[in-house]
Amino acid sequence: MTIHFQNTESMVEVAADHLEDDAQNAPLSDHIKSMLEGYFNDLDGHPPADLYQMVLQEIEQPLLESVLHYTRGNQSKAAIVLGLNRGTLRKKLKQYDLN
Repeated sequence: MTIHFQNTESMVEVAADHLEDDAQNAPLSDHIKSMLEGYFNDLDGHPPADLYQMVLQEIEQPLLESVLHYTRGNQSKAAIVLGLNRGTLRKKLKQYDLN
């Protein structure tokens, strides 16, 4: 199949859309690896510190927000979806000021 473009801009738009689709379909682990590579490259000789906690916070808060949105704020259902007990979920919600 051959695609003919009216101009270069159309070709660029199609290429950008394709790259965007590929990025959206990539596993989360690929995105995390890529972001960590960028983080290490940006350190410029400075030692990394508390990396585990930093990554956990970056992932955990949007995860909690998304699950709460999905469950329409029902913390009991959110705890089940997350595989946490309700007490742990409430503690994490308080930690991120999401309660």
